[in-house]
Formats: sequence, C-alpha cells, structure tokens
Amino acid sequence: MGFVLRERWGAQPLWARCVLAVYLIGFAEGTGSHIADLVRGGIHAYASFPEIPLQVFFVSLVILDPLAAVLVGLVRREGIWLASVVMLLDVSANWWGNRHWLRDDPAQLLWLLPITVFGVFVVAFAVPLHHTVAGAASRSPVALPSG
Repeated sequence: MGFVLRERWGAQPLWARCVLAVYLIGFAEGTGSHIADLVRGGIHAYASFPEIPLQVFFVSLVILDPLAAVLVGLVRREGIWLASVVMLLDVSANWWGNRHWLRDDPAQLLWLLPITVFGVFVVAFAVPLHHTVAGAASRSPVALPSG
C-alpha cells in the first residue's frame, strides 16, 4: 500500500500535490474543530443553530471531514468530489446559520472568512484536480484501482 500511495502522490504534478496537501490540512483542522465542539458540548454542541438539519449536519462533519481527508490522502477522485460537496454544504450552512449577524453585527461574520476561503479553494480546484488525478492514474505503470 505504501508503494502505491507513493506512486499516486508522485504521479501528480507539483501544483496538484500542493493542492492535495492544503485539502488535507483543511480537513484535518475541520475534523479537530468539530471533535473539540462535541467534546465541549456533547451531542447538543450546535444547539445555537435553531434548525435541526444544521445541527445534524455539523455533528456529521465528525465523520465526513476525516473521510474526505482519507480519500484525498489516498489520491482518490471520490475524495475530491466529497471534499467539494462537504465544503459547499459547510460554507452554506455556516452562512445560513449565522445570517442574523448580517443585521445584528456584521463584523461578527469575519470569523466565517477562513472557512469561506477554504471552501472556495476546494471547489475552485475540484475539476482541474480531478482531471489531473484521473490522468495520472491512467498513465501510471503500476496497476492502481480506478477511482
């Protein structure tokens, strides 16, 4: 497995390895953040969001964030798409759940800037990264499982 993993990473151009590394860092940070929230607040850690679906989604990120990180780390195309979907939902849920700050205190929204920038980064690189990963898998001399 280690050889195949080195082959997958090594088959990527430098820009793609850098993007994959940023994905990994971002999803590792997200995993840690959501675990910390659950340790502090338990299953009701996101009770400040009045919408139950948002609360459920944020709790589910304890599974989705590390899953995306593992699939990205394995240089799987599924990981790129999962990362994009998770970030689209995460950014949207955060902005929707905190929309009251637009009226009450817009400066409070600055704390959404890092997640928004990361989300835009993930989505912006999804298609070129997918093509690069798919192309590298088809050119690899080692028989890699498709994906």
